[in-house]
Amino acid sequence: MQGAMHNTGTPQALEAPHVGMACAPGFALDEKACVKPQANLMAPLVAHVTLPPNLLWGELFHAIQERHIYPDSKIFVDLVPRELPETILSEYTRLKDQPNFDDAALHAFVDAYFQSEVPPGEAYRAASGCDIEAHIDTLWTVLTRHPQPDAPPLTSRLHLRYPYLIPGGRFDEIYYWDSYFIMLGLEESNRHDLACNLVHNLAHLIREYGHVPNGNRTYYLTRSQPPMFSSMVQRLAERHDRDAYRRFLPELEKEYAYWMDGEDTLPRGQAHRRLVRLDDGTLLNRYWDDLCIPRQESHHEDMGTAAESQRPHMDVWRNLRAATESGWDYSSRWLAENGNDDDNALHTIRTVDILPVDLNTLLHHLEKTLAKAHQSNGNTEQAQSYRDRAQARYQAIQQIFWDGERGHFADYLWAEGTPTRSVNGAMVFPLYYGIATPHQAEQVARVLERDLLQPGGLAATNQESGQQWDAPNGWAPLQWIAISGLRDYVEHDLARTIAERWVTTNLQRYSLENKLLEKYDVYTNQHASGGEYPAQDGFGWTNGVLRKLLTLYPRDGWVPEIA
Repeated sequence: MQGAMHNTGTPQALEAPHVGMACAPGFALDEKACVKPQANLMAPLVAHVTLPPNLLWGELFHAIQERHIYPDSKIFVDLVPRELPETILSEYTRLKDQPNFDDAALHAFVDAYFQSEVPPGEAYRAASGCDIEAHIDTLWTVLTRHPQPDAPPLTSRLHLRYPYLIPGGRFDEIYYWDSYFIMLGLEESNRHDLACNLVHNLAHLIREYGHVPNGNRTYYLTRSQPPMFSSMVQRLAERHDRDAYRRFLPELEKEYAYWMDGEDTLPRGQAHRRLVRLDDGTLLNRYWDDLCIPRQESHHEDMGTAAESQRPHMDVWRNLRAATESGWDYSSRWLAENGNDDDNALHTIRTVDILPVDLNTLLHHLEKTLAKAHQSNGNTEQAQSYRDRAQARYQAIQQIFWDGERGHFADYLWAEGTPTRSVNGAMVFPLYYGIATPHQAEQVARVLERDLLQPGGLAATNQESGQQWDAPNGWAPLQWIAISGLRDYVEHDLARTIAERWVTTNLQRYSLENKLLEKYDVYTNQHASGGEYPAQDGFGWTNGVLRKLLTLYPRDGWVPEIA
């Protein structure tokens, strides 16, 4: 496999963020597509953000992450310093070469000079027997974070304007596509204030950085996540704010420009950042990240993955980062399928070689939303332009992403001109957004029943790779997209089956532990596993989807079997 170097139009090492778009103020490019400070590190901080942790702490960062002094690499990058950087770095330089400065001493050094931005506390647990709806309604307050104008100046957290919801557990910041599914539950809990805040906060991030970062952290600025902003604007317009399309038109335009960067000059058969122009001139999108170094929040893990590969390490890191933009980090969906021992090995990841069906469906929705927003503003010509773009993408989705031989929507290997063989839950996005034909929806429903439906709901894929976005794990967002999409195409029996099985899975674990989790094992409902970290408590999108499903399928019509 040639990987990300194939047909990109420029050498991979030079494909890099554009200053003012993906990079924070004060960053510039170097010859390795990494970022470096333009100004003196110790100059007064006048920008909205400081440097990301790898640049702020340099050699100290690498020592902490590569010696793995924390079990989770994300812990350090979320800490804040107790002293000025020059003080800490000077002391580290003095100590680092001393014979007794081992891992334990390094850990003690970090404990002395850094602290948690948010004081640690016990994970929230409901009282035994607490009604699940009441538990979720209480959790919204527990998971709410408030803007802190006087926050430490060297935090990795990006400032937000309004109170916002975090997922929970290790994820103590806003996350882009999580926010849409959290919004579903907030509406059912009559927390319209927080639902509106979510949209306004994402709009703020787009205005500040040109896109919604993966999360509001400096180390997330080089990538986004599945673009759900237009879907959130639509929900806001339909339920709370009839002027939402007009109000958020500038942000919708700016997000679209982010995903379509390079369209005016991109040759046929090549790619630039998130955009691919096929040989016939069709423009479609892929996931991407503007850096090709280990993720700051998973540095130790990414170093280990690259070490297992014969490919250039930058190629592996680029693809790992791109998959985190997808939200599916990680899954066999992105891995090689060559029929050899490397199948399902994480170091074979090839995200940037794949055109994802979910991403292109979401961008079709963004184009339709832009047409609607311009029309409501009286911009007839612009509205027609976006309708034409949406129609062109619709035709491409039908021609390229529909795998008629296997009867479902599939991701597409753009350089090879073939669909991937992955059977995964992204196939339901064209149903949720109403661009599947009735015949396609019926075929997708049958594939879901045969390959993904399990006793506890839908599995993310039909492969068991050890990655968390694979079997046996199921995830709340995919349950909701499938259930709602199937309902829209009159597949009510299957939709109800998935809903009842998923709700029962959630309630069974809740009855045992008085908490809701990030993901679930839909085969046996044992603790979900796989990936880089344990299943997290909280949990934002689980709460949101469960709260919504309990409204659509009231329990007085059926009684879940609770273990």
